Amino acid sequence: MPITWSTAVLPSLLLGVGAVPALDPSATVGSYAKNIKIVRHPDYPLDSVDKIEIETRSKVEAFLAKKVAAGTNNNCTLENIAVRREWSDLSIAERGEYVAAVTCLMKLPSQAPKDKYPGAISRFDDFVAYHMTHAVELHDNLHLFPAHKHFLWVYEKALREECGYKGYQPYMNYDRYARDPINSPMFNGNSSSMGGNGEPDPTYKGIPQAGRQPNLIASGGGGGCVKSGPFSEMVVSLGPTDRSTHKNLPKNPRSDGLGSNPRCLRRDINRNAAMGATADHAYKLLTQSNDIDSFYNTLLGSPSPKNDPYPWGIHTAGHYIHGVDPGGDPMTSPGDPVFYFHHGALDRLWWIWQMQDIDNRLNAVPMVGNVGHNHGKRQRVTDPLKATIDLEWLSDPIPLMEAHDNLGANGGKYCYIYI
Repeated sequence: MPITWSTAVLPSLLLGVGAVPALDPSATVGSYAKNIKIVRHPDYPLDSVDKIEIETRSKVEAFLAKKVAAGTNNNCTLENIAVRREWSDLSIAERGEYVAAVTCLMKLPSQAPKDKYPGAISRFDDFVAYHMTHAVELHDNLHLFPAHKHFLWVYEKALREECGYKGYQPYMNYDRYARDPINSPMFNGNSSSMGGNGEPDPTYKGIPQAGRQPNLIASGGGGGCVKSGPFSEMVVSLGPTDRSTHKNLPKNPRSDGLGSNPRCLRRDINRNAAMGATADHAYKLLTQSNDIDSFYNTLLGSPSPKNDPYPWGIHTAGHYIHGVDPGGDPMTSPGDPVFYFHHGALDRLWWIWQMQDIDNRLNAVPMVGNVGHNHGKRQRVTDPLKATIDLEWLSDPIPLMEAHDNLGANGGKYCYIYI
């Protein structure tokens, strides 16, 4: 007998006076476990990407059932699987718990080698320091998707094990906020947000986009210090580097940006960037990318889309929804806590793309091909089967290909889905 989805409604505090939640159409589609509840903010109906995710559920269940039968699921089942949810689908209390855990991580002492990373003053900074010094590898064709998956999982693990967080890393559905990000549940600056926009800074003009038309993600009107919300008193230490997209910033005492440089969190919550990551962009990515190379290139906006007023590519668009400092610097971007929502969203898109055709996509590597299907004929630079993800002081190294699978890989430590 198939197991249907159950639904739950948000408390009236979140829904608002007079709000009437509708039955989630996904409640009777697919067949995940009964204990996985579908909770959706009533202001955001299912978009085209949500509907593709729903369509993959039966494939996910069949794939995991096959693993269980073969004894290769490493104790990962649909009854014990973790669920990563969209930020606005969390209750007010759940958002507060997440913010408290991030704030806790910012108060714990750094574990990074002090002789190499003197500007890392907290556990939160440890992740920034690693990204700064490994950005090239993290963004190569082999590592972009799996290494960021693992980076995100290790961050989630730190929140849970070191700061007592009971939930899992939320993601950001760009389409929910794209048309008015400043007033969204993520960026409106209230106590249940991830902090507000930065103060206006007329010297900040935006992010140049060479080779694209338009060739600038124009400023959304911010760029200065964040003065509202949970991270208005956050102290940024590492950076900036010479890759920063805003030049009117306090300089780091070290040329590599790894010194201590205490300053405020600066943001430009940017509609111009967000509109490049709407559901129609993601839908095209998921439905028109027939192989991993096209998925990878389209996500990165290469080649630049034509006849698109927001031709940034979803990867770039998502980063600059909350750009400036440290979020607008490709090296220090994990220094803005919203980074992890963005890469959760990218991990979700990769996972949905994989689950549409598991046999041919699960182990596909950009510019190499499907590792399980004659990858040697297209191999470039490094054999993925021999590559690793080594986060050094953050986590033990793992084989690269382990981070291609959410459902029982990495010895069962990866066991999660996105709703």
